[in-house]
Amino acid sequence: MGAGAGPRALGEVRRWPRSFADRLTTPLPGLRGFARLAREGAFRPDPAGLRGIPDLPYEPAPLPAAPPGTVCVTWAGHASWLIRTGGLTVLTDPVWSRRILGTPTRMTPVGVRWEDLPPVDAVVISHNHYDHLDAPTLKRLPRHTALFVPAGVARWCRRRGFTRVTELDWWEYAELGGVRFEFVPAHHWSRRSLIDTCRTLWGGWILTDARSPVPSTVYFAGDSGYGHWFAEIGRRHPGIDLALLPVGAYAPRWWLSEVHADPEEAVRACLDLGARRMAPMHWGAFVLSAEPVMEPLHRTRAAWARAGLPREDLWDLPIGASRILPPQTPGAEPR
Repeated sequence: MGAGAGPRALGEVRRWPRSFADRLTTPLPGLRGFARLAREGAFRPDPAGLRGIPDLPYEPAPLPAAPPGTVCVTWAGHASWLIRTGGLTVLTDPVWSRRILGTPTRMTPVGVRWEDLPPVDAVVISHNHYDHLDAPTLKRLPRHTALFVPAGVARWCRRRGFTRVTELDWWEYAELGGVRFEFVPAHHWSRRSLIDTCRTLWGGWILTDARSPVPSTVYFAGDSGYGHWFAEIGRRHPGIDLALLPVGAYAPRWWLSEVHADPEEAVRACLDLGARRMAPMHWGAFVLSAEPVMEPLHRTRAAWARAGLPREDLWDLPIGASRILPPQTPGAEPR
C-alpha cells in the first residue's frame, strides 16, 4: 500500500500487481451464492417496494455561489456529486446516463443538467463498476480534465484519450490547485468484465482545501460495506467536516453485507470516522437490489435519531439540491 510520504506526481505512469484480490475484506461469493440468489429471485424490490418511486426526493435547483473558503456540495444522484472546494469544481463517480448495464432506466433524472455544470476541473473515481465508472458520461468531458482514479484504472482512461490521469494506491495523495486528493480504503471489490475481477483497486477519496487557514475536509466513500477502515480513516483524518456515505443497495443482507453498508451501518461508519456531518447517497437513482426504494432514507433518518445526533448534521438532500459548508475561523468551534 502507499506510504503517503509525499504527493505523487500528476499523470505519473505506474506499474501495478496483476491482482488486488489480497485487499478484499472477505472472499467474493461463489457459485453457491449465485445459485441461491437466482433461486430466491431477490434481485429487485417487489411491486410494493417499487410503489415508492413517485416519492423519491427530486428537487433540482440552480447551483448556489460558492464563495472562497466555503465547500459547496450538490447531489446529482447515486454516487455523483458536484463538489466545489478550494476554487476547483470536482465531480465524483459521474453517471449522467439514463441507464447502466444490467439495470432498468433511472428512477429519477440526474439532479443537475450537464449543460448547467460549471467547467469541471477534476473527476474522482472510486472503482470500476458500471454505476461508478460510466464511459458515456466521461466521454462528454474535455480530454484534458484531470482524473484521479484507483490503481490500475488509468490505462482504461488513457485508452479513451484522457491525458491527465493520476492513479493512486490506498493512503497516497496528489495535489491540484491547492486541493489535496487522497485515496483511502473501502470494503468493496472491482470488476468490469468476466475476466478482470479485482484487477484494479477500489476505495474512497478525502478532498482537502489545503490552502484555507482552517482546511475543510470532505470524505467521499464511493461504495463500501461496513468495517474497520472507517475508524482508521478517521484516525488519520481527524475532524472530517462532511462524509458522503452510501446507504442503499443492501438487500438481501446475506448477499450484499460485505460490500454495501445498510443505513444503520452507514451511521455507525459516520461515528467511526468522527465526521461532523453525513450526507447519504447511493440510493434513489438506480434499482440495484431488493429493498423498497424509499427504505434507505427512512432507515437512515431513524438510525441518526437513535444515535442522538443533531438533526441539522444529517444532510439528507433531495437529488439536485445543494448545501454549503461555511468557512471556519481559526480557533472557533466547528460548525
